[in-house]
Amino acid sequence: MTGPGARRDEDNHEYMNRRHFLRASVSATALAALPRAAATPRPGVAQLTVAAADQSLVGSSHPRTAVWAYNGTVPGPELRLRQGERLRLSVENRLDVETTVHWHGIRLPNAMDGVPHLTQPPIAARGGRFVYEFDLPDAGTYWYHPHLGSPEQVGRGLYGALVVEERDPPPVDRDVVWVLSDWRLDREARSVGDFRNFMDASHAGRIGNTVTVNGTVRDSWAVRAGERIRLRLVNASNARIYGLRFEGHAPWVIALDGHPVEPHPSEQVVLGPGMRADLILDCAAAPGTAHRVIDDFYARRAYELLKLAYSGEAPLRGRFPDAPRLPDNPVAIPDLTKAERHRLVFAGGMMGAIPAQREHRGLFWTVNGVPMREDAHRHEPLMTLAHRRSHVIELVNDTVWDHPIHLHGHTFLVTSRNGKPNPRREWSDTVLLRPDDRAEIALVADNPGNWMLHCHVLEHQASGMMAVVRVS
Repeated sequence: MTGPGARRDEDNHEYMNRRHFLRASVSATALAALPRAAATPRPGVAQLTVAAADQSLVGSSHPRTAVWAYNGTVPGPELRLRQGERLRLSVENRLDVETTVHWHGIRLPNAMDGVPHLTQPPIAARGGRFVYEFDLPDAGTYWYHPHLGSPEQVGRGLYGALVVEERDPPPVDRDVVWVLSDWRLDREARSVGDFRNFMDASHAGRIGNTVTVNGTVRDSWAVRAGERIRLRLVNASNARIYGLRFEGHAPWVIALDGHPVEPHPSEQVVLGPGMRADLILDCAAAPGTAHRVIDDFYARRAYELLKLAYSGEAPLRGRFPDAPRLPDNPVAIPDLTKAERHRLVFAGGMMGAIPAQREHRGLFWTVNGVPMREDAHRHEPLMTLAHRRSHVIELVNDTVWDHPIHLHGHTFLVTSRNGKPNPRREWSDTVLLRPDDRAEIALVADNPGNWMLHCHVLEHQASGMMAVVRVS
């Protein structure tokens, strides 16, 4: 198997095979758990500082990589609170550019959503501040990131996990987060600064050549036979889609995008950008063994993410109970018999209907024929949803590219795909549309305001594939 990006891209930026970095990294005998940013202590009052930093992404034998970071680390601090608690966080921006913080997947007041010029003014460069304060109605795995200059700001490392624990969480031996991201690095582990280049924006987006878990390339992750782990996966990449296989294991999916699903085993856990999954990983293999976690979403570029490395200790237990069914979050259930119906068509990109460049320079994508600029100071609604009414929205991917479509401020049911009813009840905030896919989502529009709907391939979002949905 080869690492991601063992090739040259169309702009002749040399990619590096990830295994090259691993050979130069810390030895595989270092079996400590993946480093995690320190969780913010309750009751959730915290300071978040946005600034330039440097971090060892690929091992101590390589130069540190210049990054942009929250509180000096990539990912930023893991914010962990309880369902029903209130998050209050003061953000100071020490970058030379404006920024915001968007709370991906949280049903919050519109003024706290972190979209510049739509819900808040940007946080000014070199000392600007903004206080985010809102209640957390839903348990689950969420994350935070900028919504201004997103391809570069997220691509340089501005993201972090937000975990909202259930009031009565299920018993596990460990509850851990893997924030997955990829980087486009040169041979000296420097970030290649070709953000928003034409090829990325009009094709699949910025897919890097080096994948990190919690901000570092790791050869292994330590586990013990007989332990049960709640593993929370967050895809913080600009464009990379992950398809993880846990060799020798059968993880159970218990939540998607933070919301409970009927527990079911999954041979491959697929996550588009912005998406999350909560797994129950029962470590049933023998002490002293090692088992690969493979990412083979892109079949011809499959690679080993890391190994699950079992210690030699005796198993904690010999048998595991059934995977737990998490309690539902208090989301209003849409009435499909009375729902108003809408249709959104996503088009453009290479081999598609790119907007006329004379009129829309740098815009390659459209929603219902309209491209929208990320940096626009005025966003006109493309669609209006009646407040407190049920709605069904058909999402149509009229392109040859993948698009994870994300709606702010709401949670929706994925009711069908390509005309076939969804056999599972899945609440989500981001739905992955494969090329030529169609999906129907249903929701109660119970959160008033102007909300962004966009592709979470950030290069697509920044070059036209975004729209405003008004709830009033």
